[in-house]
Amino acid sequence: MAVNERLRAALLNAGMTGKQLAEAVGVDPKTAERWVSTGRTPHPGIAHRAAAALREDLAYLWPEIEQGRRRKRGTSDLVAAYPTRATAPIDMWRTMFEQAERQIGILVYAAIFLHESWPDFSDLLTAKAEAGCQVRVMLGDADSPVIRARGQEERYGHGIEARCRVALMHYQPLTKSPNIEVRLHATTLYNSIYMGDDQMIVNAHVFGMNAYGAPIYHLRRTGGSGLYDTYAESFEAVWEQSRPPGE
Repeated sequence: MAVNERLRAALLNAGMTGKQLAEAVGVDPKTAERWVSTGRTPHPGIAHRAAAALREDLAYLWPEIEQGRRRKRGTSDLVAAYPTRATAPIDMWRTMFEQAERQIGILVYAAIFLHESWPDFSDLLTAKAEAGCQVRVMLGDADSPVIRARGQEERYGHGIEARCRVALMHYQPLTKSPNIEVRLHATTLYNSIYMGDDQMIVNAHVFGMNAYGAPIYHLRRTGGSGLYDTYAESFEAVWEQSRPPGE
């Protein structure tokens, strides 16, 4: 097995010997020596104590522990990642929404790129709703201080407020369908979320940057407590705080 050079360097930086580290975490000195000389990985609980004693990041010293945790948390939910929304294929959204049968969810401030890139998007949502699919849309409240602040942060001025109003013009006529709900929210939007059954597209937001320049994550739910569920819970939390237009 390979020598753990990161652990060796961390010991030197901390001015500690393997024996001193062993004493600090409560293991046999030979065990701590093997962590360095053979690259053996300690039990996660012990690794936490060792990293704390060395004032180092556990994921840096033993990346395999963090990788294992990610697998347990459901990082297999990640299908693809794109550096910006502009580089993500629009067909990814189209396919996800077209395949949805049970639910479609949209949490954004405006995201009128969907209607600009896909002129029949409203027709699709209506058809899905008529077929029994639940469609929920949350748009930014153009009159809220949060929206104005986001425009200032992104150096977009009042543009984002105008886009929120345009988005509402697109979606509000759809509420004639019994399976389509459109609401407004005034929450700080950390991520735009688009859901279609067990698939999800997350547009991460970056301070001072318009959403088209921020990363995109395409997720597919593979089990409980994964990335998909984390963002789905966020969607539901905002839904509880949102309100129908005019209220």
